[in-house]
Amino acid sequence: GLLEKTRLYLIKKLLPRVEERKKYHQEFASSTSFHGVHNIVQTQSKTRRALWLLVVMGSLAIVIWQICNRFIYYFSWPTTTSVYVQYVENVEFPAVTFCNLNRFQAHAVTNLQIIFFLWSIVSGVLQEISMKDNFSQELNDFLLGNQNFSIKEFTRENGFYLNSSTLLECEFFGKPCYPEDFEHVFTEYGNCFTFNHNDLPVKRRVSVSGRGLSLLFDVNQAQFTDDPSLGYIDAGIIYVVHSPKELPRFDGLGLSTPVGMHAQVAIRQLKTIIQEYPWGECKPDIKLRHHEIYSTYGCLQECKARYIQDWCGCLPFILPGNARECDIQKFYSCVYPAIYEIELEGLCTAGTHNSTCPVPCEETDYPTTVTYSSFAGEKAIKFISAKLKRSPEYIRQNLVHIDIKYHDLNYKMTQQQKALTVADLLADVGGQLGLFCGASMITIIELLEYIFTNFCWMCIFLLLKAPEMPQWNIPSQNQPTQKEEKKGIQEC
Repeated sequence: GLLEKTRLYLIKKLLPRVEERKKYHQEFASSTSFHGVHNIVQTQSKTRRALWLLVVMGSLAIVIWQICNRFIYYFSWPTTTSVYVQYVENVEFPAVTFCNLNRFQAHAVTNLQIIFFLWSIVSGVLQEISMKDNFSQELNDFLLGNQNFSIKEFTRENGFYLNSSTLLECEFFGKPCYPEDFEHVFTEYGNCFTFNHNDLPVKRRVSVSGRGLSLLFDVNQAQFTDDPSLGYIDAGIIYVVHSPKELPRFDGLGLSTPVGMHAQVAIRQLKTIIQEYPWGECKPDIKLRHHEIYSTYGCLQECKARYIQDWCGCLPFILPGNARECDIQKFYSCVYPAIYEIELEGLCTAGTHNSTCPVPCEETDYPTTVTYSSFAGEKAIKFISAKLKRSPEYIRQNLVHIDIKYHDLNYKMTQQQKALTVADLLADVGGQLGLFCGASMITIIELLEYIFTNFCWMCIFLLLKAPEMPQWNIPSQNQPTQKEEKKGIQEC
């Protein structure tokens, strides 16, 4: 049958005799580039053979141990951090967003507690959850007389504004700037204004350190006021330095300058490059819907927006998105509990690679150093008072002077790198093989060929020992019988 013909072919063509197989093993051991093996085979002394066997086995054990350690180290995804300082002729100036610590105009706030409670719900900065019940009845009474009330439009029309009366002086790198050079943006501080925003066709740059943006604000405390009973007791300007492509984030990053003070802000540019997972914690494939570049803060805002839109069917105007704006009743009955639920359940997390918003792979920060001095001396107060036609007492209680400039014309780059790449791993493995065994890639190919040849012989041997194929058909007269086949195989 077919099986018997296959056996005959394997015996005659592919399976060498025992003497040939022994000769093949001896020739391999004598000619292989794996050092030390030929000394075991060719030496006649048993003592020398035992010593060489011990040396080869010891070297092989050390090589296996070292290679295993290198692989274990590689799969622990180690990283190193390199810091570079790059000096340039000019550097791009960051965006700066300014807000008044007093959010609303005093004449427009008829009920301070309700307005600030509503704004706290909108901005999501309310911390005392127990205040909800205290304001429920007062809020219902307020909404009965203000059915079409919009906190967004109220803030836009009656919040802090930027014009020639609030921005008294503005200069950027020796050239004057105006309120039209600032872009309006909503934040948790209401109406805020960004200088050097992302929509500019050409970004502003500076070529001399120590010069930058200089501004003189009039916070006008008599016109803008916050409710001290809710914890708003400061007066001045709060601002944040950020990349033009990113949203302003005041939580933990805002800088405050009180009235009657002159702030000197020295900034540096810090670029950070983080490796993707598993070496680092970033994911380069994450994209945001409503922001040009990925940032953790922008991702958290979009995450909150998705949950609130799904739960409430509307979207707070300070969050990104194109959904219908939530009215006050929705803010109170749905958005307010939703923000608390998101924070309590940890639905929008940040930091590690498996969180909702991992760290960005590239980001630009602007570390700042701020020094303060009293704004204007006695003679300067008289000069400014005559120039602005304001009393010295008004100047000390309302004016804020801010200078923002680069400390040096350079930027620092912090780059996270792989401590061990694939090329380094191969080099380490090759070095260990060469040092202890004198092996190379050619040696590995020789070993693979030797193993493959013996594996084929073993398969042929097992195939020859397989049970005979059952004969389902009666053999013809010209076909040899099973006994004759067995006899022929035995004779062969």
